[in-house]
Amino acid sequence: MKELSGGITAVPGFLASGTYSGIKKVEKKDLALIFSEKPCTAAGLFTKNEVKGAPVIISQRNIKKGIGQAIVANSGNSNACTGKQGTKDAEEMAALTAKALNIKSNLIYVASTGVIGEPMPMEKVRNGIANAALRLSKEGGRDAAEAIMTTDTFLKEKAVQIDVGGKTITIGGIAKGSGMIYPNMATMLSFIATDAKIASSDLRDALKAAVDKSFNMTTVDGDMSTSDMVICLANGVSGVSITRNKGYKDFQDGLNYVCTELAKMIVKDGEGATKFVEIRIKGAKTFNDAKKIGMAIGNSNLVKTALFASDANWGRIMCAIGYSGVKINADKIDLFVDNVKMVGNGIGLGKEAEMEATEVLKQKEFAITVDLRLGKAEATVWTCDFSYDYVKINAAYRT
Repeated sequence: MKELSGGITAVPGFLASGTYSGIKKVEKKDLALIFSEKPCTAAGLFTKNEVKGAPVIISQRNIKKGIGQAIVANSGNSNACTGKQGTKDAEEMAALTAKALNIKSNLIYVASTGVIGEPMPMEKVRNGIANAALRLSKEGGRDAAEAIMTTDTFLKEKAVQIDVGGKTITIGGIAKGSGMIYPNMATMLSFIATDAKIASSDLRDALKAAVDKSFNMTTVDGDMSTSDMVICLANGVSGVSITRNKGYKDFQDGLNYVCTELAKMIVKDGEGATKFVEIRIKGAKTFNDAKKIGMAIGNSNLVKTALFASDANWGRIMCAIGYSGVKINADKIDLFVDNVKMVGNGIGLGKEAEMEATEVLKQKEFAITVDLRLGKAEATVWTCDFSYDYVKINAAYRT
């Protein structure tokens, strides 16, 4: 596997652009367009929040046929809780994009992220789509990644080249996400492209498997967005066919890697975050048990604030394990911060261990490992701390 620069446009046959249309109050790119020069097989996963933005509903409808050719996405306005007008606006975004690219509107996926409940400024959007279509280029991947950002502090892109039976395929993607991160399908927004030739059903299975190991293992603040989606387009221009019997594992490994790297970037860019934390749960009876415990720890405000303060308050972690809903034996639990053992057989190992752990917690990145000693299943969850800035950012979000 070889890493490439260029994100989504590192993939042959894909063009992209990002432009400022005026949706955002400040002059920053706010409209992205991604286009394949030929039709693609397509797969997508979407938020399970019952309150869905209009673009999610439109894109869910279009994904049923398993084909696609373009994605239009805006930041600054989520087009959620906007009623029938919101649906009309999302449909118009697809129609305008289709007209500008001379393709059918059912090949367009629409995504929006930003403030909930405000009407889309369609005059600005119309001009933005026209401008974005004119700016499409092989070098436009970074602009597209920038245009989907909201409270993100850095753009998120990743691309790899992998060998499949002596031939080469490319997988590249972009993502946005910083707050309202607790997905139950994918991430806030992520768009992935590949030049592999693969059936839509196989692509969806591969995407779901990758998402379950990456985006679905992240939490910043425990809130699930109304606008989450991940779309993957495969244009087949490499000529390399991926089937269940040929190249599927290699493709899956590459897709897993791209999704995982993007997911980690989202957590590292958590709103106000100062620390990136990997939570490793070992010795569980099942993967689902391990995930539940990892998420309980990662979502605990008390744990996250202790991490911000570099406070080795292991009792908060034990507490989260206990209320996770998983049947455990507290007297068997071992707990580590990196290589420092703080708890053995459910009992704290004293002030010296806490002092060593405190030094680890001062680092920007570290791991918390919980060994339940009940089985062989394990799971890894990624989270971050809660700082003063998280409150400041979200208190001032609409102002």
